[in-house]
Amino acid sequence: NKHMTTIIDTQEGMEMYNLLRLKSALKLEVAGMKHSSGKSVYAHVKRRFGFKGSKESVLQQLINYINTTYGVDFVK
Repeated sequence: NKHMTTIIDTQEGMEMYNLLRLKSALKLEVAGMKHSSGKSVYAHVKRRFGFKGSKESVLQQLINYINTTYGVDFVK
């Protein structure tokens, strides 16, 4: 059984990782779950990026932001 390791060693890579982490946590909140016992990721993302709307709307705005900022189309 082989294990793959990904090393992120650039600033852009670390920023992308953090955005994907926020997206995953927000998806949990949209589904009615919490990612931790801390504050809402929904509130954090709205405050950090200035997004408005429901959890679903903010999730879509975050996905659009990631795809536009990094010129990708694989984040859904």
